[in-house]
Amino acid sequence: MADDTKRDDALIVFTPSGKRGRFPKGTPVLSAARSLGVDIDSVCGGRAICGRCQVTVGEGEFAKHGISSSSGNLGDFTAVEKRYAEKRELKSGRRLSCQTLLQGDAVIDVPPESQVHKQVVRKRPEVRDIELDPVTRLYYLEVEEPDMHQPSGDLERVYKALSEQWGIDEIYTDLRTLQGLQKTLRQGEWKITIAIYHGHIRSRNRVISAWPGFHDKVYGVAFDIGSTTIAAHLCDLGTGEVVASAGLMNPQIRFGEDLMSRVSYVMMNPGGDVEMTEAVREAINTLIGQVAAEARIDLHDVLEAVFVGNPIMHHLLLGIDPIELGGAPFALATNSSKTLWASEIDIDMHTDARIYVLPCIAGHVGADAAAVVLSEGPHLQDDNWLIVDVGTNAELVLGNKERLLACSSPTGPAFEGAQISCGQRAAPGAIERVRIDRETLKPRFRIIGSDIWSNEDGFDEVVARTGVTGICGSGIIEVLAEMFLAGIITKDGVIDGAMAATSDLIEADGRTFSYKIWDGEPEIRVTQNDVRQIQLAKGALYAGAQLLMDRLGVETVDRITLAGAFGSHIDVKYAMVLGLIPDCDLTKVSSAGNAASTGARIALVNGKARREIETVVTQIEKIETAVEPKFQEHFVGAMGFPHASAPFEELSKVVDLPAPKYGATASGGGEGRRRRRREKA
Repeated sequence: MADDTKRDDALIVFTPSGKRGRFPKGTPVLSAARSLGVDIDSVCGGRAICGRCQVTVGEGEFAKHGISSSSGNLGDFTAVEKRYAEKRELKSGRRLSCQTLLQGDAVIDVPPESQVHKQVVRKRPEVRDIELDPVTRLYYLEVEEPDMHQPSGDLERVYKALSEQWGIDEIYTDLRTLQGLQKTLRQGEWKITIAIYHGHIRSRNRVISAWPGFHDKVYGVAFDIGSTTIAAHLCDLGTGEVVASAGLMNPQIRFGEDLMSRVSYVMMNPGGDVEMTEAVREAINTLIGQVAAEARIDLHDVLEAVFVGNPIMHHLLLGIDPIELGGAPFALATNSSKTLWASEIDIDMHTDARIYVLPCIAGHVGADAAAVVLSEGPHLQDDNWLIVDVGTNAELVLGNKERLLACSSPTGPAFEGAQISCGQRAAPGAIERVRIDRETLKPRFRIIGSDIWSNEDGFDEVVARTGVTGICGSGIIEVLAEMFLAGIITKDGVIDGAMAATSDLIEADGRTFSYKIWDGEPEIRVTQNDVRQIQLAKGALYAGAQLLMDRLGVETVDRITLAGAFGSHIDVKYAMVLGLIPDCDLTKVSSAGNAASTGARIALVNGKARREIETVVTQIEKIETAVEPKFQEHFVGAMGFPHASAPFEELSKVVDLPAPKYGATASGGGEGRRRRRREKA
């Protein structure tokens, strides 16, 4: 066997990629990595400024690779590395690959934080990881100074440096960036950092910003514009980390609680769409200011934003009149993704910041539903998966990797506390959890801001601080489900007046009855109208799901995920007891949190994800509930708890559902012929 110590080259193997090759001794490890296509980050281009290219050398015999590797096979720790370790962090055993020279065979490990395409969004185990692959990236350059004997523009010398130092060609520059370029070059003494946006269709490498010297931070914001709330997440595009988040109520609420009422406002008030566009953009700018202030960054460093929202929110953000979405055939102005300047829609960010708006699916299934699909990945799964984004306008997706269907259901704002007598939005003091004793019918509850139940010591002190102010959406779901399980509400949704003889918490309320939860100030009770509002909302939701199941040709679904800010707070057992969702093995029913926001963040930090969802949405089949003949039939059946006729066999395995009791009245009668017919059937 030849004596490898006499060779002029050395074998290097990179892990975890397994890529390997021989290089002349004295080759920088970073250069070898680039030649092999190994994923190592480096904003500064190998000048030991950014510190992102850190690696670790393997010690010992690596039989798998046929290598004896040690730190002695690398060049000595350099003065540059020592200086970096003193000023910034360099963990024990780490080397800067741009400064480390290969002197013998070596196994080099690239830790996750040193990889360009590091995983940054870890979803639940059954859902894929998302890698960092931003559209906007930073590049540090050392640019040749002007020379009278070699005339060339400053911009052209920047292009030359990009080509020679980073291998980037076909470059374009925005005028506003060009206008400040010469000053930036001279401030940095011909060393600058530039940001390039790689996502534009016609010009994939566009310079959009420049800083003097070395600059290693650039940010983007992911927005989820809901009809009720707007959420913003500021992300470091270099690491994928969420550095600040904020939310506020959508100011368009003053024009109408739900989507159709806002469209009606536009129809009845010329210029109403302009008012709502101005209102939402003002709210977005407020949120950008809030997250930037929280992270203590300059708005000049916010170079990208991604937006998702339902079609009406999408159109109003873009300044498009939404009237066509107010009636059949519910035509979108566009269902394609949009890339534009932030200045085009009056968003206060960097002057050349880019905006990406995810594609809509169709009609009333918008970019937010597309974001949920991107986040959860039903198009990658084998089993039939129902995803329900619960909100004022619920959006549902059902299917698998072979076929996906989607629809929307107009649930209205009842799930969020609106149209409920004591309802309120989620805030400290609102009842969020409820349990009812099956014997005494007495309730106990928990309010937002405390883990103490109302029957436990210390609750009075909690109330003294926050009060019991009302009942929020998750509390409404639980109290109605508990009332049904306790026999207070009949299967068809009537508060049983005969139960007043059992409990003084059930009181006559005009021609109907109500159930008292809290005898304080204010008094909290559930009325018959409250029950009806939830029946209407949950009936629409269930009917939409049933239509999708009909079209897919399935009688059951394999799993269900509740998405949305509200969906994440619902106890899935109670959601099924009420019949918000179809029967399913409860171990396969879960909450995904605000999946639309997660999808927006994925699109922000991963350019390939944008191409993925643009393709997937073209393959989703849209069901329009408003014109489906069977919607009303499914809706009527879904008014029952949990359903008028569906057996809910899976739910019955884990919950003792009460015997059917229909049409109860104050005298306790009314079960009558309908119950006898059902028993006979």
